[in-house]
Amino acid sequence: GKKVDKRVSVGLAPGSRQVLMALAREGLLTTMISAGVRLLENACGFCIGNSLAPSTNAISLRTSNRNFEGRSGTQSARVFLVSPETAAVAALNGLIIDPRSIDGAKAPRVRQPKAFEVDDSMFVFPGEKSDVEIVRGPNIGSVPEGVPMPERLNGVVAIKVGDKITTDHIMPAGSRLKFRSNIDAYSQYAFESVNVDVSKRAAKNRDEGLQNVIIAGASYGQGSSREHAALCPMYLGVKAVVAKSIERIHLANLVNFGIIPFLFEKQADYEKITMGDRLRIEGLCAAVGEGGGVLINDTTGVKFRVKLDLSERQRKILLAGGLLALTGAK
Repeated sequence: GKKVDKRVSVGLAPGSRQVLMALAREGLLTTMISAGVRLLENACGFCIGNSLAPSTNAISLRTSNRNFEGRSGTQSARVFLVSPETAAVAALNGLIIDPRSIDGAKAPRVRQPKAFEVDDSMFVFPGEKSDVEIVRGPNIGSVPEGVPMPERLNGVVAIKVGDKITTDHIMPAGSRLKFRSNIDAYSQYAFESVNVDVSKRAAKNRDEGLQNVIIAGASYGQGSSREHAALCPMYLGVKAVVAKSIERIHLANLVNFGIIPFLFEKQADYEKITMGDRLRIEGLCAAVGEGGGVLINDTTGVKFRVKLDLSERQRKILLAGGLLALTGAK
């Protein structure tokens, strides 16, 4: 019977259609909406900052698990990660307060259901060379499709970055989200907060027939899944990332867009490459199939080994040039 404080906007972002159905079955949607909660779509919009973005200099409490500068759509907003209990109490009181300080407050009991109902009836699962037709209106462009893996990597280091580069660093959200359906325009902002010249340099290399390579430290690609963080680099001609470590979801996205996620066999070899170095791998397809190979730095003459930790299906996707090329989806 309580209501959201009039000074506060509250959004509920169910993680999936199945979560939304569970909330509806248990009557929790009625409780939340009656209290003044806005229902957001079951998508990545909340995480990427595409929904319920705070106003300039505003304070926003988020129960999501990541927090980066500009993540919620506004560069100057003060965004804090809190527990669901803290968010709920703040929503009702209009102030950030410790929920344990409320008289008579008890930690809510969370009852796990005996089973989670799974309903994938709305999914269309394509096979290889799918005959599923994708309908697009005149204002929706096609996703760039990769080409089969070449036999040789003839690359140049377009950028070298350090540890903990997020998908926000690779492809910014916020004011740049309006370009998401225009890959050519959006790719111009790749790595803009790290090195503003990357996109121009990479596009020039691509147009001259060179493959771009990204050199990275540990935990490359952490953050939201953001497939554009792989799609736009692919469009810019990036063929490989060589890193100390790559986060799981981003690694999967790299594979899906035909970018090889190499890892240094010896992390100290990271120091042997600088931006602009010319890199080469002979027998690139064999290196993908066998889980690694020898990377040659033609600028310095140094050689070292790189490795791949991929499933057989992921290797097949890479060799085809990406998932869209493998399935034939247009």
